[in-house]
Amino acid sequence: MKSRKLKMGMVGGGLTGFIGAIHLRAALMENKIELVCGCFSSKPEVSKESGRFYNLPDNRIYSSYQEMFAREIALPEEERMDFVVIVTPNNHHFEPAMLALDNGMHVVVDKPMTFSLEEAKILQQKVTETGLILAVTHVYAGYPAVKEMKTRITAGELGKLRRIYVEYPQGWLAERIEIESGNNAGWRTDPKLSGKAGCMGDIGTHAWHLCEYISGLKVKEMCAELNTFVPGRPIDDDGTAMMRMEQGVKALLAASQIAIGNANNISIRVYGEKGSLKWVQEDPNKLFFNTSHTPEQIIYIGGDYPYLSQRAQWNIRTPGGHPEGFIEAFANIYRNFALTVAAHKAGEHPTAEMLDFPDVNDGVRGMQFIETIVKAGWNDDTKWVSWVE
Repeated sequence: MKSRKLKMGMVGGGLTGFIGAIHLRAALMENKIELVCGCFSSKPEVSKESGRFYNLPDNRIYSSYQEMFAREIALPEEERMDFVVIVTPNNHHFEPAMLALDNGMHVVVDKPMTFSLEEAKILQQKVTETGLILAVTHVYAGYPAVKEMKTRITAGELGKLRRIYVEYPQGWLAERIEIESGNNAGWRTDPKLSGKAGCMGDIGTHAWHLCEYISGLKVKEMCAELNTFVPGRPIDDDGTAMMRMEQGVKALLAASQIAIGNANNISIRVYGEKGSLKWVQEDPNKLFFNTSHTPEQIIYIGGDYPYLSQRAQWNIRTPGGHPEGFIEAFANIYRNFALTVAAHKAGEHPTAEMLDFPDVNDGVRGMQFIETIVKAGWNDDTKWVSWVE
């Protein structure tokens, strides 16, 4: 495979945002990607300031993403961006993604993939038609411990699965901070910008994706309750769902942004006929394994531990005792995406390890999750709702 850095453009990710800087650091970590251009804000002065901060020349800093695609596609192929990263409020995901695909460029987009399910299906069709690569950054699937958990469950170490508990409590929206300035709460709590789900669109989607990714099973039905605890907020800030999955597995999902005392305490427990596994994101380098008749085992994650699976080892950077964290998990998605794109460009077939990142199909299911939980969560008259296709 020919070795060169992939050229990346960004839509969003300016200095006034939060998640864009995480994406950029993660993308550059493996030295397989370089930032060459961007429209970093809907405010031209912020875009210019951000691009200069990222050491880009002024002629590759754009005032709109429309201008960026028009001018980039006119450049020689060896100069123009290979793919675009979209890190904007949800209502601005779809159009730049479609423009990229229409212009032969690959896409990385933050979750949820689009503003609506209809947009997600159009993107899915476009990816199918073009054969291009689209990644969705469900970051928790990038942790090596999560990879190890998935591998052990797939290998049958827990036996037939029975029950999954996944929760994601945060406390940062316990007050109505969105009416103040200087935070990222404004668009996340505005249905015109975020879409029809608040807490469930923002972090509930992460909990749902972790549940399906680790188990390899899909949700079929849902019984849910959504809540808005903060007066005046027009969208959910808390919720719970019972989920019926394939193969008779039952799951319980809880997500909240009014859980005072919690920052990003996502965790998952999976129970089978023979044992259980637990992972907690705030202690990311450990898996807790239990069987009925033995003491609890702690499975430590580290690059020098030979008992770990190939799936986990592929995504580990550090020796034992050094935690693989949030940015590294993002970087695993970017590294695998970059290797897949490089293989695509070379006419080669990527390996299973390279392809191990959330894609457009995960993005569509994420939007179906939002549709399903909103349909179920505000309806006190119907107990179970089928998965919205």
